[in-house]
Amino acid sequence: METNVVIRYDGQIMWDSPAITKSSCKVDVSYFPFDGQQCRLTFGSWTYNGNQIDILNSMDTGDLTDFVENVEWEVLGMPAKRNVITYGCCSDPYPDITYTLHLKRRASFYIFNLLLPCIMISFLAPLGFYLPADSGEKVSLGVTVLLALTVFQLLVAESMPPSENVPLIGKYYIATMTMITASTALTIFIMNIHHCGPGAKPVPKWAKKFILQYMARIFFVYEVGESCKSPRQEPNPIPRVRVVNGGAANEEPRGQARVCRDVSSPGDGPPPRSPSQGHSSPSEQPDWSGKYVDLEFGGEEGEGLEQPACAKRRCLCHHNSILRNVEYIANCFRDQKAASKRTGEWKKVAKVMDRFFMWVFFAMVFIMSVLIVGKAI
Repeated sequence: METNVVIRYDGQIMWDSPAITKSSCKVDVSYFPFDGQQCRLTFGSWTYNGNQIDILNSMDTGDLTDFVENVEWEVLGMPAKRNVITYGCCSDPYPDITYTLHLKRRASFYIFNLLLPCIMISFLAPLGFYLPADSGEKVSLGVTVLLALTVFQLLVAESMPPSENVPLIGKYYIATMTMITASTALTIFIMNIHHCGPGAKPVPKWAKKFILQYMARIFFVYEVGESCKSPRQEPNPIPRVRVVNGGAANEEPRGQARVCRDVSSPGDGPPPRSPSQGHSSPSEQPDWSGKYVDLEFGGEEGEGLEQPACAKRRCLCHHNSILRNVEYIANCFRDQKAASKRTGEWKKVAKVMDRFFMWVFFAMVFIMSVLIVGKAI
């Protein structure tokens, strides 16, 4: 647009030429969305040198009175500086005025739409270690959180200008996704330990001492009926059973079974009476002596010690079969108890490792969140 030139009486000329000036500047997105940019605007003459036209700035800063506020950027200032440059082709000076536009990105939009959801989703990842292993949702939670962060990472990439520098929020997303991937892999490893069957090897001694004793106390992992104040109570002793022929089975302490051989031969007289048939003479009472079989450790009690034996003249061959059956039951009971104990120890090892990695990943998420929020402050 052509405008008039105003000439004053002292020779000063003022020409107000309205124009829209477009310029480009290099954008550094290393701290996106908490970044600040500096754009330089240089005004000078390419036709006349400094001996012909001298350019001076009347103010130290640009006039921002008519500046229109922007929803994404905040203008912090626009200082002006006069420079005199001498080029290699010519010896004449060329003055110019350089305005530096200081811009700061308004990060509230990115904080509430990209950063806070990412922080809240990140705190869900360590909770996967707190889920019971039998729930079947530990790995599903980790994969779901990883997919959610991938969607947010795509949103960040779309709202960011192309640059060779990786932005701060992008680094946070990558670090969080790496952490969640590691937590999912560790969850699979811990679940494999939890589901060790009866055929698994016993827990090593160092793991029993370090994990089941020290780490279990530190992370407050106790079994059912066990607390941090009261020691673990031993189970009640298994009763021993006395098996007799012609009489009822009586409970005996210490987890053993007594098998009495009390069978009369055809020529030894009448069979013994039951208590309901009245009193009988001492010669008619059955012989209650026999063997004690240890249900917990197997074998006979007091091997090598004198035990009251059953009357040899009254024993039959099928009583040996009864004794072998009871010993077989004792061996099965012992094997089942050992397998159950071994499985329980591996489950406790897995639970202690779950608690340990849960607090480790909580600390990692908290530290990363504090660092990213500290950049905003």
